[in-house]
Amino acid sequence: MTQANLDFQRIATAIEYLTVNFKNQPNLDEVARQVHLSPHHFQRKFTDWAGVSPKKFIQFLSLDYLRERIFDTSNLHQAADLVGYSAQSRVYDLFVTLEAVTPREYKTMGVGLDIRYGYHSTPFGECLIAVTDRGICALSFVDPSAKQVELERLAQKWALANLSHHQEETGEVVQKIFSQNGAEKIQLLVQGTNFQIKVWEALLNIPAGSLSTYAKIARSINHEKAVRAVGTAIGKNPIAYLIPCHRVIRKGGQIGQYHWGSTRKKAIIGWEMAH
Repeated sequence: MTQANLDFQRIATAIEYLTVNFKNQPNLDEVARQVHLSPHHFQRKFTDWAGVSPKKFIQFLSLDYLRERIFDTSNLHQAADLVGYSAQSRVYDLFVTLEAVTPREYKTMGVGLDIRYGYHSTPFGECLIAVTDRGICALSFVDPSAKQVELERLAQKWALANLSHHQEETGEVVQKIFSQNGAEKIQLLVQGTNFQIKVWEALLNIPAGSLSTYAKIARSINHEKAVRAVGTAIGKNPIAYLIPCHRVIRKGGQIGQYHWGSTRKKAIIGWEMAH
């Protein structure tokens, strides 16, 4: 395990502990013990990763805080303004565009398409990313024991494409995705039903640092009664983080499920709010 992945595991453990115990206002020593670090070392690691102290981070992960941001204002942009966040805090969010494969390409499962993949460290653990000349076609977070399984899923989804390992090329793409300063346009290539693509496009309209609900997404695509179907489409999202399904929570304010783990979802939400 790389140092970056080890750091994420420790931060994820700390976030999970803070989320469960925030009402008790655990002090620095208590949280540091959970990740087997000295209080001073933990404070530095956590602050370097999140940009705020562990105590401040509790506010970003409190379910009451999430509820206030959604239900105490008339819209998400207003909520972001009231708490001092820019609704466009991540510049590259404005430069992510989505292209769907043609019906023929969908049926032929990517025949003739060249897909290059690689494994890389990110602020939220290791990821598997796959790119084509037309854009990123897959991005998923992987635990060490699931690397091969995730690669097999990719190969199955694009069964007739040419798959090859290109660590250097994909590394440059990952660096661009998670760069705080990157504003270069990022193109995505997805395959899905018309309904799924509408849902994924709606997710791209949720600003970084803001949250939405399944019901709001359903209304935004004029399928107000299809909340369950929206949830299923979100669960099928093939490109983690860039298609921000992590920004969708339940109507009552609960974090809800996430394909790559609820702890990672909390970490990403908190990280975006803190930045």
